[in-house]
Amino acid sequence: MELTLLASLSSSTLSFSFLLLVQALALNRTRNTAPALIVFGDSIVDPGNNNGMNTMIKCNFPPYGQDFIDHKPTGRFSNGRVPSDMIASQMGIKELVPAYLGTNLTPEDLLTGVSFASGANGYDPLTSKLMSVLSLPEQLDLFKEYIGKIKAIVGEERASSIIAKSQYMVSTGSDDLANTYFPTPLRRVQYDVPSYVNLMVHYASDFLKDLYALGARKIGIISLPPIGCVPSQRTIQGGILRDCSQPLNEAAMLFNSQISNELQTLNETLPGVKMILIDIYNPLLHMMQNAPSYGFEVYTNGCCGTGTFEVTMLCNSVTTTTCEDVSKYLFWDSYHPTERAYEVLLNLTLPNYMNALS
Repeated sequence: MELTLLASLSSSTLSFSFLLLVQALALNRTRNTAPALIVFGDSIVDPGNNNGMNTMIKCNFPPYGQDFIDHKPTGRFSNGRVPSDMIASQMGIKELVPAYLGTNLTPEDLLTGVSFASGANGYDPLTSKLMSVLSLPEQLDLFKEYIGKIKAIVGEERASSIIAKSQYMVSTGSDDLANTYFPTPLRRVQYDVPSYVNLMVHYASDFLKDLYALGARKIGIISLPPIGCVPSQRTIQGGILRDCSQPLNEAAMLFNSQISNELQTLNETLPGVKMILIDIYNPLLHMMQNAPSYGFEVYTNGCCGTGTFEVTMLCNSVTTTTCEDVSKYLFWDSYHPTERAYEVLLNLTLPNYMNALS
């Protein structure tokens, strides 16, 4: 039964037992510390929102998803699950966080959280525009629509409680540096690196304030990773030896420092909010620098194709092959970690995240 019809159906057409089930589910969820995990951002946490969009940034085809349930490509930019799935599972909310778009969502799906993330998104709206994907303001518009659907299921008071008690995850910004600032002149003619990072922080702050205004109170913001060390950026920016790109890494570190300061200001000025920065830069860099100690044999190339540049449409089952043992690789394609790498990374970071937002 379509959710859009739920609110308009009379009690004579919707069984009383189903209504009781929905109400019991909502009551149970609102008793928990976090009834839902709600996600915004880019390809790291996009479970398939880009599938139906007119963009080249897609991965709803093999070999993506080769280690997912039934070996099914869902639009997740990985060989398996993505971090939002793992976090929801560890929190005891549910095993997978579904895409909001293009998915037949049940009332339970909605009440326990969805992802609005869109691969190739950034804090800078120009980044999303260049790649024809959902910007953060557009993701917020979908969130407003989502709130309306929650209200249709459980009523306004219960919906407000779910929104306030849920945990929120924001993961984006890497594409601002890797796809917009460094490879094109579109922003560099106006901004040097520090001023562009300031621009990113400005957009991030505005987004977080808007999210707060819609009812969010517990928000985890994923830091930028050492983006200069991912395989594609080693190939593009790292010279003949494919070293890490220090300019990219320095820009990422500058953003992480400045957004941390901004979050402190927001925590002090917005009543009842709890925003934390989840540092993945240092743990992921340590994993790269000490790959064997984490069980990885390859960390400068991805598993797909040559592993040096293949990502999204270039990583496919027609023109590329995949490595024999993906568990030995830190990266799945030239941009995104493997499911196992995500698991290791979250084991290093998730306890702090959960404790801080509990």
